[in-house]
Amino acid sequence: MEYKNIHIVYFSPTHTSAKTAYAIAEGLGSDVLLESDITYKMPEKPIEIPDDELTVVAVPVYGGRVAETAMERLRVFHAHHAPVVPVVVYGNRDYEDALLELTDALTEAGFVPVAAGAFVGEHSFSRKQMPIAAGRPDAEDHEYAVCFGVRIRAKLETLKTLADLPPLKVKGNFPYREKGPSTPQAPVVDEELCTQCEYCIDVCPVSAISIVDDRMFSDPNSCIKCCACVKECPEGARSFDTPYTAMLHKNFSARREPELFV
Repeated sequence: MEYKNIHIVYFSPTHTSAKTAYAIAEGLGSDVLLESDITYKMPEKPIEIPDDELTVVAVPVYGGRVAETAMERLRVFHAHHAPVVPVVVYGNRDYEDALLELTDALTEAGFVPVAAGAFVGEHSFSRKQMPIAAGRPDAEDHEYAVCFGVRIRAKLETLKTLADLPPLKVKGNFPYREKGPSTPQAPVVDEELCTQCEYCIDVCPVSAISIVDDRMFSDPNSCIKCCACVKECPEGARSFDTPYTAMLHKNFSARREPELFV
């Protein structure tokens, strides 16, 4: 089987999932590359994926599960026996049940998982003084993802029909890991550095940032702690301090490599 149309779908506030999806697509090769960026808004209407497209879905892991906002926005995608590659990107700690959760959700939506992968990206809480997978995905990760795409293409070329595929087994447990209640919290602003350029408003995936009484305000009840606004602020005026950063830096700084299921 040969797929000339590759469709990448990603939720990627800090760009790590998008970079991984593009690298996999590079290895897959295609005549047509389609893109659905669900980072900033829910698609306005349901999207039906045709059988002749191979879809790569890449999303971040938050607390061992698929980011809730990503899972919500993925529900508009449906297929009828179309191939898909579920991919999760995590911050060097563990992806736990996220890859299984994503694989199950896409299967329920009518896709056929043909391969899957868990890749590493810089953790949202990573800081210069306490880095956690800083700079990842890096050149080595890019090459790993490209080779993954090549392997998937080679696998599909041996098949006459997707019905020849056995069910794909990935790491994870069901019932999925229970996430504790989220603590309302959001990045804070250094008023002396902030120029109110409003770039943080543009990059927030859940519209949690606004100007209130001539000051930048981040709604702690809406914030998903992706820290896109912290990493993207051109003035370095935003910060998110949590004891979790120090714990992650201490215990999960050793490099972890992608895990692939082909």
